Amino acid sequence: MVSLARPARNLDIPFAAVALPVLCITAFALLIATRPQVPGDIAQAAVLDGVLLWNSIMPRAVLALIAGAALGLSGTLLQRVLRNPIADASTLGIASGAELAMTAALSFSPLLPGLSREIIAFGGGLGAVAIVLALSWRRGLDPVTVALSGMIVSMIAAALSVTLILARGEYAMSIYIWGAGSLSQQDWNGVLSLGPRLVLGFAAALILVRPLRILTLDDSSARSLGLALHSARFAILALAIWLAASVTAEVGIIGFVCLAAPAIARLLGARSTGSLMIAAPLTGAGLLFLTDCLTQILGPGFTDLAPTGAATALLGGPLLIFLLPRVHSVAATPAQSTRPLTRLSKPLVALAVLCAAAVLLFVAFLTLGPADDGWHLASGTLFTGLLPFRLPRIIVAAGAGGMLAAAGFIMQRMTGNPIASPEVLGISSGAGAGLTVALFLFGFPSPAIMLLAMALGALAAFGAMIAISARTQFSPERMLLAGVGIGAFAMAIVTMVLAQGDMRGYILLTWLSGSTNRAGAFEAWTAIVSLAILVAPLPFLGRWLTMLPLGRNSSRSLGLRVGASRLILAILAALMTAIASFLVGPLSLAGLIAPHLARLAGFHRPGHQLMASVLFGAGVLMTADWLSRVVIYPYQVPVGLFAALIGGPYLIWLLSRKNIKQ
Repeated sequence: MVSLARPARNLDIPFAAVALPVLCITAFALLIATRPQVPGDIAQAAVLDGVLLWNSIMPRAVLALIAGAALGLSGTLLQRVLRNPIADASTLGIASGAELAMTAALSFSPLLPGLSREIIAFGGGLGAVAIVLALSWRRGLDPVTVALSGMIVSMIAAALSVTLILARGEYAMSIYIWGAGSLSQQDWNGVLSLGPRLVLGFAAALILVRPLRILTLDDSSARSLGLALHSARFAILALAIWLAASVTAEVGIIGFVCLAAPAIARLLGARSTGSLMIAAPLTGAGLLFLTDCLTQILGPGFTDLAPTGAATALLGGPLLIFLLPRVHSVAATPAQSTRPLTRLSKPLVALAVLCAAAVLLFVAFLTLGPADDGWHLASGTLFTGLLPFRLPRIIVAAGAGGMLAAAGFIMQRMTGNPIASPEVLGISSGAGAGLTVALFLFGFPSPAIMLLAMALGALAAFGAMIAISARTQFSPERMLLAGVGIGAFAMAIVTMVLAQGDMRGYILLTWLSGSTNRAGAFEAWTAIVSLAILVAPLPFLGRWLTMLPLGRNSSRSLGLRVGASRLILAILAALMTAIASFLVGPLSLAGLIAPHLARLAGFHRPGHQLMASVLFGAGVLMTADWLSRVVIYPYQVPVGLFAALIGGPYLIWLLSRKNIKQ
């Protein structure tokens, strides 16, 4: 069962219910009192100050209230209809789908009218949630499966959005600034556009109160009361998506208010469907209003500290982690044994064959490619001319794939969880947060500082994930949700810098896309040396890697110092993740796929599995890099997109398996 209406036990509800309005009023009064003064002649400055107040500050404040209320209502509808306390526009892929649709539309037709933007955003959000529900339908819309399917859809949509943004050059940066959720206004048009939609949405929600109440029961009970389940669910989902898409079309993505508002309303004591539909919109309005006031107060001069949508996204990760105890999977995510399905009788021979296959792929991708007059196998002067361009990026792809595979292998052995990998558990996003901090502190830091910052970010994310998941003995569903929360928080930090719209944002965009087309000698040698140094100690740690999947107590009884061994392995995994993420971005999923391929191939011993994983990881990313060069020749697509398109379906298949031998 999934608890949706559990109130806080020790919360002073009357005080908490009054605190948010008081904070909102205080923040707005402080904003008015401390707003920058318009320079110039006193009389003219007074006129301009009045224009600024009544045509910018006031409509922005009202719009924040309306948008927050709409998102709070949308989140309540989503969580009730799916019986899922972590359902919202972000975790279901609605926001990413709407952003992808809007990015595609605005890239090719920047002057879309308001209604067209709303229809496009609604279509993108509806398409994304339809895919998510289709992926999780076999498992009865299980909350964990829905959240993970949403993560996969969001990842692929984000890769496509970044590809479009990079393809459109300077203009596209404005798309990303819009996507970060800015509430800045110059008139009352936004209020006049979104206000009636909130009224209509609330009226429609009141009509749907009875179906919502019945849907809190199980499906058989709901049918016995005469409810048409599919029709009711579709109507409620369409209303929720329309509300979220309307806000997205007007102001961009406002992160995690859909999640936070119903959760806070429940903590304040709202239990019934009717009370939640009142309390959650009011809470969402207050939450977004307060956040927007703070971004203006803390920002320098007439600029905001960060777009409001990016600021609210910082709430998402901690809130997801806080809500983990309330999420109980109806059909627990299957945990797969770390043992192979079959055992190879001659693993060394198989490793030699794999190594030869990797070398053949390397040579093929180095020489084979399209040209204006067809496909060619480069040789002679053509080969020597292409070598400086192709060789570094293939080496970078192979080295990064090998390091991610080794990091994924370590994580899966440490936790005994087959779905652990740097990308799924938010470790790659943690590396991105470290890179963001470095760019914020140093402007344009050296590669060494960038690598160090990314390593620290990855280690911090890995440590947080281990600490959170250890409380539940590394259960697969809790670990994955913890990873989603950590990744959401880390990517919110990245988004805040992206939304500034300067060259630091463009560096982050290039990193997000997973592009290898700028790889040179430095990146190639970094990949080679890092792979050699960081993977070399692992064969000597085979005892640790054999015992850790048995669990903490069993490992200790066999004489293993669990804390020290986990720390050393975590540092190695974090360093490999950070360097690989620096080279190819966060979207590859090679760290998930490669260890599975090694087990499916029949490698049994940890040392053999490790080397096979490295070879498979190198092959996967080399293939993705080659496809990114040739699929739309003469243009190039970021390698991260192809790797995500390869890894996403595999993760879906893995989650859909029901009977896996332990």
